[in-house]
Amino acid sequence: MKGFYNSWYRFGTPPWVGGPRAELVRLVESGGLRPGRAIDLGCGVGDNAVFLAQHRFEVTAVDFAPAAIARAEEKARQAGVDVDFVVDDLTRLTKVSGPFDVLVDYGTFDDLGPRQRAAYVEQVVPLAAPGARFLLWCFEWEPRLWERAATAVLPFGGLALRPGEAERWFADRFDVERIAGETGLPSWPRGWAAYLMARR
Repeated sequence: MKGFYNSWYRFGTPPWVGGPRAELVRLVESGGLRPGRAIDLGCGVGDNAVFLAQHRFEVTAVDFAPAAIARAEEKARQAGVDVDFVVDDLTRLTKVSGPFDVLVDYGTFDDLGPRQRAAYVEQVVPLAAPGARFLLWCFEWEPRLWERAATAVLPFGGLALRPGEAERWFADRFDVERIAGETGLPSWPRGWAAYLMARR
């Protein structure tokens, strides 16, 4: 999976590239997320990380694809902001330590298979300071049979979270609130959700 994503970032532009995400912008601009120490989990080319740095957050941004980090560093340089970009694996962190006041994940956790999700939770939850806010954006729907079969052969570990899965993974350590989302979409992907979680 690492090689797949690294090649995509090096030779192409994944469809999710293109500016900070709407839910993050709204929360920061409304004061729902206040400046502090932040980490962007699976930062890609750095759009969210750069946005946070522009709004007075002290930002660490992590991705396992060196090509993505190289593009993110250039984007931060052009924006004139400081971001600590790190090549690391969110299921086996070796270069990042908390605590962080804000955690952001746009589309990383849902890409992982069950074992990788368990490893992610084990690695990422300790990064959150008491009271930290965690913005998790994911594809979310009940997978059809063919989607389950496709997951087994695609280079990803997963396609989407199932409804209620975010709560099952995180509710024992966070207060979990679904703040946005759509389900039953006629096109594919068939649904998405954004969760804002508060570390207890």
